[in-house]
Amino acid sequence: MNLQLKNVGFFAVAACVASIFILSCNNSANENKSLNDTTFVKVPVYDSAFNVEAESFADLQILRYQVPGFAELPLQQKQLAYYLYEAALCGRDIIYDQKSKYGIMLRKTLEAVYSTFKGDKKTEDWKKLEEYCGRVWFSNGNYHHYSNEKFIPACNYGYFREAVLNSDTSLIPKDPTETVEAFLIRIKPIVYDLNFKPKLVNLKPNIDNVAASAVNFYEGVTQKEVEDFYSRFDTKGNAPAWGLNSKLIKENGQVYEKVWKIGGMYSAAISKIVGWLEKAATVAENDQQKKTINLLIQYYKTGDLKTFDDFNIAWVLNTASRIDVVNGFTEVYLDPIGKKGSFESVVSMKDELATMRIKAIANQAQWFEDNSPLMPEHKKKNVKGITAKAITVIAESGDAAPSTPIGINLPNSEWIRKEVGSKSVSLSNIIYSYNVATAKGGLLDEFGLNDTVKNRLKQYGALASDLHVDMHECIGHASGQLNPGVETTDKTLKNYASCLEEARADLVGLYYIMDQKLIDIGVMPSLEVGKAEYDSYIMNGLMTQLTRLKPGEQLEEAHMRNRQLNAMWAYEMGKADNVIEFVKKDGKTYTRINDYNKLRTLFGQLLKEIQRIKSEGDYNAGKNLVETYGVKVNAALHNEVLKRYAALNTKPYRGFIQPKLVPVMNGDKIIDVKIEYPQSFYQQMIEYGKNYSYLPIKN
Repeated sequence: MNLQLKNVGFFAVAACVASIFILSCNNSANENKSLNDTTFVKVPVYDSAFNVEAESFADLQILRYQVPGFAELPLQQKQLAYYLYEAALCGRDIIYDQKSKYGIMLRKTLEAVYSTFKGDKKTEDWKKLEEYCGRVWFSNGNYHHYSNEKFIPACNYGYFREAVLNSDTSLIPKDPTETVEAFLIRIKPIVYDLNFKPKLVNLKPNIDNVAASAVNFYEGVTQKEVEDFYSRFDTKGNAPAWGLNSKLIKENGQVYEKVWKIGGMYSAAISKIVGWLEKAATVAENDQQKKTINLLIQYYKTGDLKTFDDFNIAWVLNTASRIDVVNGFTEVYLDPIGKKGSFESVVSMKDELATMRIKAIANQAQWFEDNSPLMPEHKKKNVKGITAKAITVIAESGDAAPSTPIGINLPNSEWIRKEVGSKSVSLSNIIYSYNVATAKGGLLDEFGLNDTVKNRLKQYGALASDLHVDMHECIGHASGQLNPGVETTDKTLKNYASCLEEARADLVGLYYIMDQKLIDIGVMPSLEVGKAEYDSYIMNGLMTQLTRLKPGEQLEEAHMRNRQLNAMWAYEMGKADNVIEFVKKDGKTYTRINDYNKLRTLFGQLLKEIQRIKSEGDYNAGKNLVETYGVKVNAALHNEVLKRYAALNTKPYRGFIQPKLVPVMNGDKIIDVKIEYPQSFYQQMIEYGKNYSYLPIKN
């Protein structure tokens, strides 16, 4: 599971923003001490002169991130990182095709126009078309990366047509016998018709969610046909994640899978991925890492999901390596019924210093499980192998870029988590860049109720959010268990599974961030940190995340739904005791928490219920929770939030330009790998289009 950035950022305006993982700004740290011996942990050295901000357009701010420590890696680890970096980028085409069967065609059209347009590039129409290009590249298609709504160019079709005709038409991805004019007629509804496949992922109740979603995981099948097809597969016990790596198609009355593997669907791109993975295996740091990479190669060659489980087990057990990678069909957020995995890759190295904090939490996983408010039968009696670390991201691709998670907990297989364990990671350099960028905004001053709330968030906000991420990933996703005989959540909770799982993990973090235990193990100085996270979470869940929606929209994205679900349920259930309230000051609305301890109790009660829903597979109760508390938006409040946010002149969404790894060659031998930090998102997208386009228009 991936944890996405909260809209309010991390209130990363802490006094020591350059040291986001420390508990004090004292310089007497000794990173060799345990967290029980010292009150803070040093962080990698970042270049304070590094500009994290790049282009800005539409509702997007493009950022950059540093990779401190890369230059000091030994050559073998640099080579390994380089090979994994190339493998990551070779899968880039796949996410475009997964998001839409027209995705690669649209991207190649825009690449051709942006690169070769011969007209005036100073006009307003060109700027509008240029913005559309940026939005498509950011979202890996023409559906908003967060709201899932289709978007169209601000320039009219007449200008779009002229731009295509005034570019190098030999680069336009038309059929060989097709004229450019015929191609333009064919692509017009794809680009301009908002009623043509209007929503990437449609999670509305009481409809055919498969048919109503534009995502390219299914073709010619209804939701019932999909469910009937997979009902034949047993998902109890140690069963693989059936359907994770395939497209389900109905042709001539027959329903069958097109598996994503070498020799199957996406073969051209997967073959390139495997080629680089084979090189990576030759420079693996140890035998366990080599075994892990070779199992991933075998999985890509065969498409065998049992081999994928073997790979995940080996990956979990590979704890000694400095360089690590996620590469494959991983998260199921893009599937309206939670079966198909989107391609993503994250290449990283362990942040040795920042890992101390998250490891201290993971070491207490059994205590957290034993003391949680869950029903006894839903608790794990023996929490296995949680490997927790902070990582420095080297590069990301697929569904992890340009918009990235800030925390990852894998594998997603429930039985592997229970019997073998999991890896929980916090993306430390990504969080650092978000923090630096957020510190320049004015969101806290605009939406914070009073000086007490603001000062607490300025002092503890960054740490509070870091701890919540840690708890969400390494304790939250790893906690709880299914009842015997209950099948996996893609079958039981269906289109509500992702939202409820993220809500559950969030609630674990929220419940324990107000616990003395975090002080006792040395990761938190006082419960004021917990109060800061409660202030931030309630403000975000009830108000500020609404800046990401247009007027009239409801919540669709799983993480947004989960945050409002948790906050709104607590607000409604706490009304009798006035635990949370909306207050007016100078004509503006604010949230206020009146009783932090009672709020913690409420979070515990909701956690208990959502775990029950998951453990028992109670679809109706899960649906009722999400639809009642996690979807609907108060129109008047939404309009007020949008108006106040617009005055701040900032962007609600952020994503990243990726660093570039460049091998230094001596003949055919790599003697070093340098890291570069490109400054133009647009130029990187064009470069990627030239160098990593392996799939045809139709797959």
